[in-house]
Amino acid sequence: MSIHSLPGEPRPGPYRSVAVAPGPHLRPYVLGWAGFRAEAGGTEPPTRMLPLNAATLIVDFAGGDPIVTGPRSAVTLSSRALWRHGVAVGLTPAGMSALLGTPMREVAGTTVPLADLLGAARAEELTGRLMEPSSWPARFGVLERWLAAALRPAAVAAGSDGLVMHAWHRLQQPAAWPREPDGRPRGPGGRLTVEALAGELGVSRRYLELGFRRLVGLTPKTVARVARFQRAVQALSHPSATLAGAVACGYADQPHLTREVRTMAGMTPKQLFAFVQDTARLAH
Repeated sequence: MSIHSLPGEPRPGPYRSVAVAPGPHLRPYVLGWAGFRAEAGGTEPPTRMLPLNAATLIVDFAGGDPIVTGPRSAVTLSSRALWRHGVAVGLTPAGMSALLGTPMREVAGTTVPLADLLGAARAEELTGRLMEPSSWPARFGVLERWLAAALRPAAVAAGSDGLVMHAWHRLQQPAAWPREPDGRPRGPGGRLTVEALAGELGVSRRYLELGFRRLVGLTPKTVARVARFQRAVQALSHPSATLAGAVACGYADQPHLTREVRTMAGMTPKQLFAFVQDTARLAH
């Protein structure tokens, strides 16, 4: 799963999380889910929501209503801590339609109460069922069963475009990029360009642009840019991370990385490195 958010400033106490990948039957719809908990005490820092290509369903056990955050191309800063203890689920464009009955474009760049999508009764029921178990494995079992029961694949078939869905997934997967004979990813700065992806799929760039706006709410170029940023965030979260490793995620050079991180996260790469290292160090 991508990194959804970071604290706006260093946390006063440990933050623990555990992530799980979905089984094959849920994989077209769900990127994964994670349980999280911040230790109580002191003043909780504000939240920095990072650019993201997926929608995220968040169920907060600490009193907040369950919500869905949409894909976004820029950082969003809140003046307070938004979540302290609960579960987050990453949803693909197909997952938004099949599980919540709403195209992803309708939540792009915004946050929507889950009750507005599922109805208050179903949203409250999900929160209650997830709060009952005392362990993360038991909670995740409840969540997986709920997701499987909520699936409505017909909702995807009615309004989807298989090529666009495939293109969205391709842009998230650097291992699937075309390669030069020496093994380097093909494209400027090691990037899979929208033109190259359209040619690979046998459609025009305009076809992908219209399809992405209709299904995702972001252009394919923006999705590629956000995916590259998230790969850099993931690279920086490893204990042995270096800025050179982040540059290798598809940036032309370190100044290019610096410009993009400043624009998309509101901080320098070194500051981002410090935040994700601290979060990764405290995660369990």
